[in-house]
Amino acid sequence: MFHDITLQVLLEKQHSENHTIIDVRSPKEYNETTIPGSVNIPVFTDEERAEVGTLYKQVGKEAAKERGLAIMSAKLPEFVGKFQQINTPITVFCWRGGMRSKTAATVVDLMGIEVNRLQGGVRAYRQWVISELEKEDFPPDIVVMNGNTGTGKTKLLHQLAEKGYPVIDLEGMAGHRGSIFGHIGVGPNSQKEFESQLVQAMRQFHDAPFILMEGESRRIGKVTIPAFLYDKKEQSTQLFIDLPMEQRVLNILDDYQPWNHPNQFFEAFDRIKKRIHTPIAKQIDEDLREENYTQAVQLLLEYYYDPRYEHMAGQYPKEKIKAIKAAEMEGALVKIENQLVKMYPQSVNSL
Repeated sequence: MFHDITLQVLLEKQHSENHTIIDVRSPKEYNETTIPGSVNIPVFTDEERAEVGTLYKQVGKEAAKERGLAIMSAKLPEFVGKFQQINTPITVFCWRGGMRSKTAATVVDLMGIEVNRLQGGVRAYRQWVISELEKEDFPPDIVVMNGNTGTGKTKLLHQLAEKGYPVIDLEGMAGHRGSIFGHIGVGPNSQKEFESQLVQAMRQFHDAPFILMEGESRRIGKVTIPAFLYDKKEQSTQLFIDLPMEQRVLNILDDYQPWNHPNQFFEAFDRIKKRIHTPIAKQIDEDLREENYTQAVQLLLEYYYDPRYEHMAGQYPKEKIKAIKAAEMEGALVKIENQLVKMYPQSVNSL
């Protein structure tokens, strides 16, 4: 017989052992929000869930249960087979620990696979996320990677994370790069999914002396950074990265690859061109139509992004700013690490 476990027990298992958590809800539900790190093995597809739900509303609970059982019976071998490929302890969950997770756990258990079921499902997890954010408890210092658009802040953060530095990637959690073009080529996350990933990261680095985070607006795409974390970030040390224009243009072209999304790139520009001096906006418009992306990006930086960033940078106290000037990305990475050694010598040397 499968075992019901609480969310706290599941979180402890995730921390102490290699544990697989499986979301048995439909793919659409899973993509909207889930427990970070979970795998989706759905009891019903999106269409099947809609069919069963309609029966429940229009006919009744029993009719819905019978149809659900018929659907599940037809796919049992494939469903169980996916569980048999997992060689770690397993916990399944659905929306609130109801019929879907109970059915999945029962079927898998009957096939001799040991499994737990999460009490309260995703709803219990969501309630925990909200309570964690309401505590406004995040002790580590924040060191902010700042600088003009195109200075490779996200790439530098990823390189530092690979070296073992504590990093919270807000743009990665948001599924957005933080600019008017930031949605192109990526899939935006919901506020719930963003908060779930953020709480997990805050929990992971709760006892770290510092964490690295990118300079962001309060809003990133469709999501909003919690006020307490945003305020702390704004009051923290700012590492302002300064790279030559040529390098910045190359970084942007590498990140966004506008030639793969020309229509989206043009549509995004169309939303901001009224804020750019008319002759320059006209030139950018022509460059985008002719796929002259190098010049278009440089003009966008010079006449749109850089003036906005200069205004923002002037709001930070001088004592909070550390300049990181380099000719290329590799040099910037070295200088950032040197600055972190000065600020946190014992912590950095122990990485």
